[in-house]
Amino acid sequence: MLHHERVLYDAGFVRIAGVDEAGVGPLAGPVVAAAVILPVGHRIARVDDSKKLSESARDALAPVIRAEAIAWAVASASVQEIDTLNIYQAGLLAMRRAVEALEPAADALLVDARRVPGVPQPQTSIVGGDAASLSIAAASILAKTARDALMLELDAAHPQYGFARHKGYPTPAHLSALRAHGACAAHRTSYAPVRAVMSPDSPR
Repeated sequence: MLHHERVLYDAGFVRIAGVDEAGVGPLAGPVVAAAVILPVGHRIARVDDSKKLSESARDALAPVIRAEAIAWAVASASVQEIDTLNIYQAGLLAMRRAVEALEPAADALLVDARRVPGVPQPQTSIVGGDAASLSIAAASILAKTARDALMLELDAAHPQYGFARHKGYPTPAHLSALRAHGACAAHRTSYAPVRAVMSPDSPR
């Protein structure tokens, strides 16, 4: 999983940031992105695409990644930004914020299936990058674990929806709770299942 990094190392780049996001599909909560710069040639055992890992594996790996990275950053775009911009643009905004928060800054970027707008670094977009690049995989783990932690906070504020269990994804239980309770401030009103339960005079 270091092939793409090695190409950039050979071109003279040293601080290569993997960039990924989590939270495109859920009906609630922010979209979260992470950027991770690992030391040249560095490997972290068991790091893989976050979707392939169990929750406990992700939770165990996240502090290791943060400890061993040269730099890492997590950033988000809010529910309001998702509803205003659309989820694709909000995801790019979260990615840009994560890249800009890196200290030291990255020399180059490896990005999962996208290009981050508004940043000066050269970047390579890799389809399926979270399974092909160690740096992107590390970023996917930090983004996913950070977002899951935010959803636990939302669960405490809105326990009727079960956010702790489904993390905002449109599971049958979540859709049932939406029909029973309507939408809350954490829901994305630009998503059809949320709009479907809102009354015409709803303030959201």
